[in-house]
Amino acid sequence: MKAIAYRRSLPIADTQSLIDVELAEPVPQGRDLLVRVEAISVNPVDTKIRQRVDPQGSDKVLGWDAAGTVVAVGADVSLFKPGDAVYYAGAIDRSGSNAQLQLVDERIVGRKPSTLDFAQAAAMPLTSITAWELLFDRLGVPRGTGGRSGVVLVVGGAGGVGSMAIQLARHLTNYTVVATASRGESRDWALAMGAHHVVDHRGDLVAAVKAVAPQGVDAVLSLTHTEQHYPALVELLKPQGKLGLIDDPATPLDITLMKSKSLSLHWEFMYTRSLHHTEDMQAQHRLLDEVADLVDAGVLRTTLRENLGAINAANLRRAHAQLESASTIGKLVLSGF
Repeated sequence: MKAIAYRRSLPIADTQSLIDVELAEPVPQGRDLLVRVEAISVNPVDTKIRQRVDPQGSDKVLGWDAAGTVVAVGADVSLFKPGDAVYYAGAIDRSGSNAQLQLVDERIVGRKPSTLDFAQAAAMPLTSITAWELLFDRLGVPRGTGGRSGVVLVVGGAGGVGSMAIQLARHLTNYTVVATASRGESRDWALAMGAHHVVDHRGDLVAAVKAVAPQGVDAVLSLTHTEQHYPALVELLKPQGKLGLIDDPATPLDITLMKSKSLSLHWEFMYTRSLHHTEDMQAQHRLLDEVADLVDAGVLRTTLRENLGAINAANLRRAHAQLESASTIGKLVLSGF
């Protein structure tokens, strides 16, 4: 089968940083689905692993977002059958989606939204899981538009996770959604996703947020450059507020700053369930199915921003380069081999 792999950690400008290869077709066992990949999207985790994990000459296949069709199943599969259209983010400790065929555990797979094509659907799994788990599981923001009100701050609202977090908070909670963005086009995107207010995080973030939320915020989703914004986020959080993050801060965070307000810090890593085979691993299957229902009902929308064409090494290098520029809005997708 065709696949895109890398054999050494190289700068993305190097033509050997991602290469076209031929690999043996995998065979499903246990609860595995064998999926024919129709479309993929690219995430910052792809670039981070390519830069930091050197496969020392072996073919390592990246990719943690896909939509495709089930072609075969393992003996213990009960949720899907061959011919089903699915979408998923996969597992970080298994071979990725940058290949024609991929094995994935059915417990972290959802049915593809019927109103989306494969490319539109491929943009959604990883960011939907991350935003959902961070907002509802980690920060405990109450679901229901008639429930308790509050204010949630989404730092980095125009990125992939931010785009989904804004939508989920706007449509599934009673919270006011304040997002940050630093450019006109990213501000427009965050507003289109449903943010009530968008502020610029390049200047005085405290003043900018308090201009629209004078009492501060109840919860923060810090999705990028947490170390830069951390003191301001602590100041903005109300007493007993919650700070959630997904990035890798470049410098340690001084958690003693959080003490006087009894603030809490929460990590979100969407691979935790699959990596540790937690008892609630199948929660991601149910989550993706619910997201599909919400998409088909017109509540949520795909965050696809640009389709870079066929799934091959040259186009993937373009996608990685664009992500590394830290200027991406929404999601980058590739479709078809």
